[in-house]
Amino acid sequence: MKRILVCSDSAGETAETVVRATLKQFEAQSVQLERWANVKSEDEIRQLMEHAAAIGSFVVYTLVLPELREMIRQESVRLGVSAVDVMGPVMEGFVRTFNSAPKQQAGLLHRMDEDYFNRVEAVEFTVKSDDGQHIVGWGDADLILLGVSRTSKTPLGIYLAHKGYKVANYPLVPEVKPPEELFRVPRGRFVGLTMDPEKLISIRIERLKSMGLPSGVSYASLERVAEELEHARTLFRQLGCLIVDVTDRAIEETAGIILDARKHVIRA
Repeated sequence: MKRILVCSDSAGETAETVVRATLKQFEAQSVQLERWANVKSEDEIRQLMEHAAAIGSFVVYTLVLPELREMIRQESVRLGVSAVDVMGPVMEGFVRTFNSAPKQQAGLLHRMDEDYFNRVEAVEFTVKSDDGQHIVGWGDADLILLGVSRTSKTPLGIYLAHKGYKVANYPLVPEVKPPEELFRVPRGRFVGLTMDPEKLISIRIERLKSMGLPSGVSYASLERVAEELEHARTLFRQLGCLIVDVTDRAIEETAGIILDARKHVIRA
């Protein structure tokens, strides 16, 4: 079993996110991450690096204090262990370009400031507004995701909520008329999610299998899927939605498209 050591003088989430994004580029299902968080001393650095050498691993780190970064570099040379500095080069680039000194305080990204509480509030709102619930709160939503079943509305909403956006989502079904509240929401907040019919059918079939249901029901038929997608497209046009095709797109990629479009709307 391969292991990668993630080291940080704070929570370690930044370095771990970078590593997980990198692993997606490899056939690396058997790789485990071992997080060493809140590292504050040179002794801890020494123990970490010796452990990495013993198990034949390497270290990915985010350390703010220059003495700890220097220590890990020295230990890397001494032990022949690869160590990848995630934050250091960016900080150095900032210093060289803008002639500004860093604060050198660990954990600033996770400080419980106003942004933190805004994110918590956004997540709570999004969970409460999932799958057409909490209709009375739709006017407070930053974004409303619309789409047929299995177009990733819920996971996308939660991802956006962690970035501070209050997100509601509403599932579209041809036989169900959308509530009037939907048409009272200001334009510019709607995102319509669509998908290639064949891909959507395969996802629905897997969903049915996981529930122990037969795959031959109309829910996963081409005729039904085509009907639902056409119904959705009609409503998207009516509401002036930003339309995003989520076929084979990662949640992060879809979110990036939505947020980029939102920036352009705000600037306009």
